[in-house]
Amino acid sequence: MHIAVAGNIGSGKTTLTRLLAKHFGWTPHYEEVDHNPYLDSFYEDMQRWSFNIQIFFLNSRFRQVIDIRNSGKDVIQDRTIYEDAKIFAPNLYAMGLMESRDFENYRSLFDLMAQFLKAPDLLIYLRASVPTLMRQIAKRNRDYEQSIRLDYLSNLNDRYEEWIGSYKEGKLLIIDIDNIELEKPEDLGSVVEKIEASLNGLF
Repeated sequence: MHIAVAGNIGSGKTTLTRLLAKHFGWTPHYEEVDHNPYLDSFYEDMQRWSFNIQIFFLNSRFRQVIDIRNSGKDVIQDRTIYEDAKIFAPNLYAMGLMESRDFENYRSLFDLMAQFLKAPDLLIYLRASVPTLMRQIAKRNRDYEQSIRLDYLSNLNDRYEEWIGSYKEGKLLIIDIDNIELEKPEDLGSVVEKIEASLNGLF
């Protein structure tokens, strides 16, 4: 079984992935943030490094998908390959931070990869307002994230809502995190109940 957690920067994907992996005994697959050689450079100069970072994430995420498929385990994944292709790359292009030739090259590569993809059995979308995202980004205090532009986050949120609104690839569960704390046992318990109800509908 393949469960995936989707959401904007700072929405709590990694936290929920960790907590659910522990609760259900699922194998977690995390986003390659700490080992991404382009991340610091990207936030310092988005236009220069946008194509490089998106190719890195596309490569990393496709490898994850292959590993998940071959593992034979119940897996929970922190962010999906669809978010890279449907949200982050188009957003950079629309903001003038990725050249047309780079975006077309990227999109062509994703279209090729998409022929080999299978959607997660359950997609959990963490919906958050921009103030919540900013608060959580500030709370975790990663140096390279302190220069994230407000309009960048806001544009990403709009694209997430558009993508989720038309998502038909598989089972979807939306969790609004503006008024919950995932680390609180009672809030996590409520999220777990919703996930179990969704999973019961799969079988």
